[in-house]
Amino acid sequence: MQDEHVVQEKFTTAREATPAEARAPRGLRLAGLCALVVAIAVVVFGIVERRQNEVTVAQWTEAQAIPEVAVLTPKSSPAVAPLVLPGNIQAWYEAPMYARVSGYLKMWYFDYGAHVKKGEVLAEIDTPDLDAQLAAGQAKLNSALAVVNVRKAELQFAESTYNRWRESPKGVVSEQETESKQADYGSAMARLNAANAEVAADQGEVDRLNALEGFKKIIAPFDGVVTARETDIGALINAGSGTSNEPELFRMADVSKMRIFVQVPQQQSAGIAPGQEAEVHLPQYPGRTFKATVATTSDAINMEARTLLVELHVDNPDGLLQPGAYAQVVFRLPSNPDVLRIPTSALVFRKQGLQVATLGPGDKIELKSVTLGRNLGTDVEVVSGLSASDRVVDSPPDSLASGDLVHVASDQTPDRDAQATTPDAKAP
Repeated sequence: MQDEHVVQEKFTTAREATPAEARAPRGLRLAGLCALVVAIAVVVFGIVERRQNEVTVAQWTEAQAIPEVAVLTPKSSPAVAPLVLPGNIQAWYEAPMYARVSGYLKMWYFDYGAHVKKGEVLAEIDTPDLDAQLAAGQAKLNSALAVVNVRKAELQFAESTYNRWRESPKGVVSEQETESKQADYGSAMARLNAANAEVAADQGEVDRLNALEGFKKIIAPFDGVVTARETDIGALINAGSGTSNEPELFRMADVSKMRIFVQVPQQQSAGIAPGQEAEVHLPQYPGRTFKATVATTSDAINMEARTLLVELHVDNPDGLLQPGAYAQVVFRLPSNPDVLRIPTSALVFRKQGLQVATLGPGDKIELKSVTLGRNLGTDVEVVSGLSASDRVVDSPPDSLASGDLVHVASDQTPDRDAQATTPDAKAP
């Protein structure tokens, strides 16, 4: 009985445990199914998001492929346009001074930078050889003068003798003796003329040597400033000029008025005329302007440089302008107000020639061939091919072609700028 009771309890326990064990695998299957659904949803969401990011990247790449450009409007040329050119300043008069006689420098009296007057003695040369030649020439001249006196006495005696023979009664002297006295008179006259010629030659030599004696003093040829002194006391001086063995002793310049020489390009030469005023600027005097006037031109174009030589004159009362200085000369030339001006950076150099990139409808590029006028430095004049209403692209990319779509930098909005940021951070 006790065993039956134990068996019955086990049977009851087994019946009660069977439904719970059956329900356990069914819960696991449900949990696995839910996990599968969640995983599929995550995968689908990732694929959709990646696809959206790919589209965004493609749009960003296309936007980045469109170049961004700056646009400007052509300007009309002013009535007067400045033309700035380099110029060389030269003295009104400038002269190198060389030795005319040989010797040794005895003394110099003015150094470079000294202002001197015309006729003042700059230096003296000691010339012992020349002095000796002058003394010998003077002695030879005195000897020739003494010979003249002798020849005059001989002529006087021959003349009186001839006159006595000629005036004698006939039969007292023979015809032959009279003719002999006449020949003596003619010979005395010839000897006197030869002596006078010798005196003239000797006098000429003395005059020449006296003139050279005057060159012992180096004289200032005009009022001016000494710009160079290339000798010193005791230096050997050789007569000559301009050779390597005979350098200049002094150099003087008249700086009361200056000449400025400018090479004007052929394209602008038509606007230059005598009497035209110009402004002169020097780097050592910033902010100061000197007034100059066009004096003349070479009236011919230099074949090598294709320029016109222009000479300007400028007063220099205070001596600020110096010979050999560099200057900037500003000409005010009349211009055509109908001619447009654009920066040189807007020009496009292609095989078709000079072109300008303009912005057409729909922000698309149109390349236009242009003809240029004067080059004004940072700007150029456009004679034809462009209108005042055109929108010109400044500094266009080399790859830009007609029909290309561009973004205008001045029309950008903050949203467009935000879209320009890379979307790589959104990608999974």
